[in-house]
Amino acid sequence: MVTDSLEKWHEKLENTLWAYRTSKRARTGTTPYALTFGQDVVLPMEINVSSVRIQNQSSVRIQNQFGLHSEEYIEAMCQGIEDLDVAQIEALNQIQEGEMAIARAYNKKVKLKSFKEGDLVWKAVLPLES
Repeated sequence: MVTDSLEKWHEKLENTLWAYRTSKRARTGTTPYALTFGQDVVLPMEINVSSVRIQNQSSVRIQNQFGLHSEEYIEAMCQGIEDLDVAQIEALNQIQEGEMAIARAYNKKVKLKSFKEGDLVWKAVLPLES
């Protein structure tokens, strides 16, 4: 914990940021890492264990790289970028929908009041600091 040794907070920062960037967000349904790079992060443990996800990704990537001509490969890469753009837009839409839901919930409790010149209102007089 950082509170145990405050002078060494910078040593914990890298791991904290990694955890934040690779954790799924409830609002977007994906990780900030995936929204930035277009795929989920590959953890070092998955490489050591040789997980099924890593084997499937690497075999598909190798087939795509060596099975396609250069023009087809460029088109496939551009399609991947377009897919990433779509995912980013969908995440932004989900965030905006969540913000609107929060605003609606907040605004239900707000009571509108209008004042005209000459209306009596309470005025709070705060003590002067000396």
